[in-house]
Amino acid sequence: MSNVNGFGAVGDGVADDGEALQHTLEAGNGVLRLNKGTYRITKPLVLDLTKQGYGAVRGEGGTSRIVMAGPGPAIRVIGDHQGSAVPSSVQPHTWEKERFPTISGIEIVGEHPDSIGIELRKTTKCVISQVLVRRCRIGVHLVERNRDFVLADSHLYDNHEIGLFFDRCNLHQIIVHGCHISWNKVAGIKSLGGDVHNLQIVGNDIEYNNITAGTTKNPPDAATLAAHTGGSEIWFDATDGITSEVTISGNTIQATVQTGGANIRIIGAPVERPQKADTPPSQKADTAHLINITGNVLGSQWRAVELRHVSRVTITGNTIYDSTDLSIFADHCAGIVVSANAFVWRGLDTEPTKDGLRFEDCDNVVLSSLSTQRLCAGAAEQGGAITFVRCSDCGISDCQILDPLHRGLELEDCVRCRVSNNTIVDRRDKPSMRHAIRVVGKSRNNLITGNILSGATDKLLEMSDTPLEVRDNLLLR
Repeated sequence: MSNVNGFGAVGDGVADDGEALQHTLEAGNGVLRLNKGTYRITKPLVLDLTKQGYGAVRGEGGTSRIVMAGPGPAIRVIGDHQGSAVPSSVQPHTWEKERFPTISGIEIVGEHPDSIGIELRKTTKCVISQVLVRRCRIGVHLVERNRDFVLADSHLYDNHEIGLFFDRCNLHQIIVHGCHISWNKVAGIKSLGGDVHNLQIVGNDIEYNNITAGTTKNPPDAATLAAHTGGSEIWFDATDGITSEVTISGNTIQATVQTGGANIRIIGAPVERPQKADTPPSQKADTAHLINITGNVLGSQWRAVELRHVSRVTITGNTIYDSTDLSIFADHCAGIVVSANAFVWRGLDTEPTKDGLRFEDCDNVVLSSLSTQRLCAGAAEQGGAITFVRCSDCGISDCQILDPLHRGLELEDCVRCRVSNNTIVDRRDKPSMRHAIRVVGKSRNNLITGNILSGATDKLLEMSDTPLEVRDNLLLR
């Protein structure tokens, strides 16, 4: 009795099938089965689990299409889960009426500028799989409170703003796996505010998520560009919320440059970092923390990874290439580990200068075992391939910093930083590296030891007249 044709749906893409589909949900057996066809609707289909009991929406292996010709979500799923993921917090009515709603095997296409593909509200253990959402404002929209959400084997493609959006949502236990999330104009995945924990983004292709992608023939006007500044493949904004316990692993995250954009952007609420050598760090916890970025391919964006007011982040085992501005930028961050990454350089000296790593007002940063070549951040007067400004208690060790444009490493106004066992050389026939290492400003109590330095046109080591320990470096001409 849940087959939509039995309730009057036509599925020809012309008739408004909304009433028939909603009647099917409410009067059928709880599973909305869409035959092959195109079902045009103008109002949301509401799967209200609190009234109708647990249910699902199923298409015929991707041959079933819903065209949303009105504002709002094509499918809205409503539950009443008030607890957490702890079994004792789940009420009996949740298990008996609301658990495990599934949506699978369908395509949703937006015709209205304010259309949304799927909206989830107070659900638990919802699974969306084998779903294609395109040309909506938002592909999948989570609001208010949800638990144990899985998005798998799906396509969120060419939506007007965001592919997957956690919108001021209290949300724990999320898995995003095996998806293609691309060509969305603001972000592929975005979390704004709310309370988001235990998020795994694993094994996806997340790319071209900015307003400029695919617009070579018809580029956006200035007003449109201004409204979409800073598009990102993955964007967590916890300035008014919490984001923690996040793993981003095994993804390709790329692939067009938008000024101000980023492959991964994470922003927390401001927390002051120490500015003096004898000042301890703030005990206030960052609102964005406990984040692991590992084993991804990141590139072809303005910045690869941008962190602001974030703590306890590990960036390991990634290949990061062709960032127009910087591969990594961290501002007012703490407890950052960047290790065993390969930073791929511009191929020829004739190509535009770009790329580098920069840390400002950070505490307790460790860079180790990095491979970099021909990074060009900074200018002839200031900055280097790797730059630390007003940072404290940081370590840079066992890195290969090869053929930088102006400098290998610069420390400005830094305190108690250790630079050890690195190779910083310019091997080109016509070197352009002015300094291998430069320490300037009010830097003090730093240690530079055990490095191999070669190929500077000015001085291999340029140091300000401040307390500094330099020993056992190999200086080659």
